[in-house]
Amino acid sequence: MAPLRFSANVSWLFPELPGLPARLRAAGSSGFEAAEVAWPYSESPEALARAAREAGLRLVLINTPPGDREKGEMGLGAVPGRQAAFREGLEQAVLYAKALGCPRIHLMAGRVPQGADRAAVRSEMETVFLENLRHAAGVLAQESLVGLLEPINTRSTDPQYFLDTPQQAAAILQKVGRPNLQLQMDIFHWQIMDGNLTGNIREFLPLVGHVQVAQVPGRGEPDSPGELNFPYLFQLLEDEGYKGFVGCEYQPQGDTAEGLNWLRSYWDRRGRPQAGQ
Repeated sequence: MAPLRFSANVSWLFPELPGLPARLRAAGSSGFEAAEVAWPYSESPEALARAAREAGLRLVLINTPPGDREKGEMGLGAVPGRQAAFREGLEQAVLYAKALGCPRIHLMAGRVPQGADRAAVRSEMETVFLENLRHAAGVLAQESLVGLLEPINTRSTDPQYFLDTPQQAAAILQKVGRPNLQLQMDIFHWQIMDGNLTGNIREFLPLVGHVQVAQVPGRGEPDSPGELNFPYLFQLLEDEGYKGFVGCEYQPQGDTAEGLNWLRSYWDRRGRPQAGQ
């Protein structure tokens, strides 16, 4: 089995460094071949593309804009009444993805509106999400891009987030039925919401276009104290034939570079993927 490919989420890693270009340089110096950015929109796409190129990195994932953060928005894909804003944000994300050579965009679902009952608005929000996803799939297909759906846990991280389990996300993907829409598996969120990681990984991996990792419950490095056995999980992903990237989306417990011993150990043991794999 081919070794896994890892990407540095520079929205999370290297917080000691100011700005995304400096973090991209640090990621390249630490041995990463790829990087991902939650929201790259504070920098020009040209500046980010240049920084990634100089660091020897390819960008593999960005998110759609969150919306109005001051009003508590965290994505707009399923939010009633915000369809026009979602589509505007999608256009901005596509512009950045094209400039960055980034093949995947996380289409953020967003939160249940403040004061609303989740059960009461679930059907309406799903209808909005399906409508927006069908639109997004068409836009992305024109540019040979992939859209991703990420369940985010509602037990601790974001109690109001609409999309919170792989089962819910897979059902929505099935209803939309577009091949360029896939599942984003953040193992941190999946463990908190459902556990049963071996079974869920085997069941849903055929739908997965990107993986992210962090220890539970502290959301630190994979080798930090916690309940997940990452050597086992990495082996499982290899055994199941996963070919995509594994994003390092965690909160460093100290200096980011010093905290990458787990990754150096993996590379020492498994080697690194050959270019083009």
